[in-house]
Amino acid sequence: MLYVVLTLLLVAVIYGPQFWVRYEMDRHAADRPDLPGTGGELARHLLDRFGLQTIPVEITAAGDHYDPDARAVRLSPGNHDGRSITAVAVATHEVAHALQHAQGSRLFDIRTSLARLLGKVDKVAMVVLVTAPLVMILAPGVLFAQFAAVLALLGIGLVVHLVTLPVEFDASFGKALPILQQDGYLHPDDMPAARGVLRAAAMTYVAASLMGLLNFLRILRR
Repeated sequence: MLYVVLTLLLVAVIYGPQFWVRYEMDRHAADRPDLPGTGGELARHLLDRFGLQTIPVEITAAGDHYDPDARAVRLSPGNHDGRSITAVAVATHEVAHALQHAQGSRLFDIRTSLARLLGKVDKVAMVVLVTAPLVMILAPGVLFAQFAAVLALLGIGLVVHLVTLPVEFDASFGKALPILQQDGYLHPDDMPAARGVLRAAAMTYVAASLMGLLNFLRILRR
């Protein structure tokens, strides 16, 4: 019974944030013809308004994000072309990251450096994991140390995602929310929905890291 409870708790911890983020995004993604523009149009307007005319707004299939290397705001097709609360809030959140970058935010710079480190850590962890069967044959005594290294590397990845939370919450609630609320881009009645979407946008990286942990556990079972 205890094993079942622990398993259910683990599933809830891993899948819960991912489902909640998706739920909040989908919940407010309905078309709103009364809104003055699409997410892409609002992103372009805000970038121009804050003097960031050189930053393009692009459509991507890789998920909504701001690319600090290319200095580009990238939105999924639904949020770029959509006229919904989700599209507007997500577009403003990504523009907020561009503002953090332009303003020389120390937290944003740290987050960017950590994200680059995470990319390298993931590659190293995968190499160590893939070579485990060979190590088991050639040097069985090293296997435990190898798996300990993989766990440590994945733990670093989880910590990196958690460290990004202040940056994400600043983008959502320190910048995007005041822009939408104080500058009248959304009606006051729409602000509770926008807050929910912005909260989900800030938690996206944590949900992704937990899904990465699940994938790792699946690999270990093979």
